[in-house]
Amino acid sequence: MVARITFLAAGIYTIALAYLSLIQLGKISVGSFNPTDKMLHAAAYLVLVTVWKLYFVFSSGNNFRYKPNLLWISGVSIFFGMLIEVLQGTLTSYRDPDWFDILANSTGVLLAALLFILSEGLLRRLRQKIN
Repeated sequence: MVARITFLAAGIYTIALAYLSLIQLGKISVGSFNPTDKMLHAAAYLVLVTVWKLYFVFSSGNNFRYKPNLLWISGVSIFFGMLIEVLQGTLTSYRDPDWFDILANSTGVLLAALLFILSEGLLRRLRQKIN
C-alpha cells in the first residue's frame, strides 16, 4: 500500500515538475522570503530524488540494492533536468536553457543522494516496521 502511494506521489510530482518547468511563471516568493531561482531548482530536484527513492525503498522486497538504486535514480534525475533545459530552449519562446540551472538541479540531486546515504540504516528500520 505504501509503495502504491509513493509511486503515485512520485509520478504526479514528476509530471508537475515538468509542467511547471515549461510554462511561463512569474516571480515566486514565499512570504517575505524571496528564494533565488537556483535555490528553487535545487529544492525541486532534491524532492524529485526523494519521492522516487522512497518509492523504491518501500516497493522492494529486497533492500540489498539500496545504493545502486540510488545511483540510478540520481543519474536519471540529472538527465531529466538536462532534458527539461533543452526543452525549455526548443519548445518555448519565453524560457532559455541555462547551464546554471542544470548545476542547481544536479546540486539538489546530489544533496538528496547524500541524505539517503546517511540515512540508510534509519530507512531500513522504518521499512521493516511498515512492511
